Amino acid sequence: MKHNVFIVDDHPIIREGLAQMINREPDLFVCGDAADMQGALQKICALKPDILIVDISLSGPDGLDLVKHLRTQDPSLPILILSMHDESIYAERALRAGANGYIMKQEATEKVLVALRRILAREIYVSSRIASKMLQHFVGTSAHHSRHSRVDELSDRELEVLRLMGEGHGTRQISEALHLSVKTVESYQAHLKDKLSLRNSRELVQYAVKWADANTN
Repeated sequence: MKHNVFIVDDHPIIREGLAQMINREPDLFVCGDAADMQGALQKICALKPDILIVDISLSGPDGLDLVKHLRTQDPSLPILILSMHDESIYAERALRAGANGYIMKQEATEKVLVALRRILAREIYVSSRIASKMLQHFVGTSAHHSRHSRVDELSDRELEVLRLMGEGHGTRQISEALHLSVKTVESYQAHLKDKLSLRNSRELVQYAVKWADANTN
């Protein structure tokens, strides 16, 4: 029996590449895909897949928003986050949102298959580096402050706004993408300046661009 896999990614080439790889496996089959949250919700409801592969960067609300929304409808649906974003920043957030695993796109393709099968077996999948970091947090031995420490304190929505700013989106573009008012986005930007100890909007934009460059390569 094949497990049906549904892919949510805003890059058609990524969706096609994943589908080709997965469909070669005897126990896995890609039953559908979508580029954004709205399309994903409609198709997932109709197709009822066994597991999802979700990217964080989507057109409109991001993958974490999608995971949180899905969890209100189906607490047990297996979800793997596959993203280009630094796992040290996003992996724990993804698990808190309700994902069952996190893997970076830079990893070898066979690891995606390993992650899918482990999650289908009701296990959690993260890299050994992230598993070690999470264990350190659990036992209270990670007291050092890394370069990500301030970013770790941001809410998921604040981090999403920072990411979009780093990708070159202006305030109005962000408000349209996230379906928020301009005033609400400006409020998030003000919180970012406070939490990141930045003096003005110019410094925030510079920080966002440097942060995005550092964490998506």
